[in-house]
Amino acid sequence: MKKIFPSFILLLCAFYFYSCTCRTCGAEEIKLPATVKVSADEFIISYTGKNFFDSYIKFDPIRSQSLGNEFLLVYEFKMKEKSFVDELITFSIDSTGNIISTKDIVGIPSVLENPNSVNFEIDEAAAREIAKENKLEPGIKEWKVGFMWNAKWQRYVWHILNTLSEGEGSHGYRGSGKEMIIAPSNGEVLEYNEWNVF
Repeated sequence: MKKIFPSFILLLCAFYFYSCTCRTCGAEEIKLPATVKVSADEFIISYTGKNFFDSYIKFDPIRSQSLGNEFLLVYEFKMKEKSFVDELITFSIDSTGNIISTKDIVGIPSVLENPNSVNFEIDEAAAREIAKENKLEPGIKEWKVGFMWNAKWQRYVWHILNTLSEGEGSHGYRGSGKEMIIAPSNGEVLEYNEWNVF
């Protein structure tokens, strides 16, 4: 098993940045040119197909941002029939409608290339059982379990993390444990790693 810094730290930062879901918190809707919006929609549809896009993906003008000649666009990805699917798609686009491929493109499922990847048959309870069956230890505190986008696998996964030790060192938090990454479409264990924070 590989020793890694836990990926959940970066994901928690992203969660903090995008966590506000309130529509009355004072944020203004982004003023996005119609041509840019069309280009952005078409970019997502090139991965998902129009039916999937229309059913599950919606532009979020509150979280989206205007950054000079660029826009950081945010779309909501939700499935009513799968309550755990409540994620954000993010990417950058310029004022002429060109996707900025040198910046992160997060959360767009490749439905057309791999339709089975969005079946999401494995819910949280099933993911926990799979982790137990594959010997993920209970640890010293509750597991951290999340359905989230994984940049390495370019797909949504169940991420389950245990804690086997933790404390305070001269540089702050110290801890170690293991993480398991599970495919929500079929329950395959994609990774089983150790994590350490020194």
